[in-house]
Amino acid sequence: MTLSEKVKDTLDTIRPRLQADGGDLELVSVEDNGTVHVRLTGACAGCPMSTMTLRQSVERELKAQIPEVTGIVQEF
Repeated sequence: MTLSEKVKDTLDTIRPRLQADGGDLELVSVEDNGTVHVRLTGACAGCPMSTMTLRQSVERELKAQIPEVTGIVQEF
């Protein structure tokens, strides 16, 4: 399984939590160095807490499940 596939699968487990609040996220890309690029959509796109959600929830879960992930970048 490629790094991109692992990230996609893990994001699919996180997605329902975001959708419960009217938001979602989209995987934009995964770099060879482990940096994951995502775009927040729906209610998450304009939420003032989106950066905290991205760091404290999404990035933490990705790093816990996939050691190759080095960080996450929000695309707009």
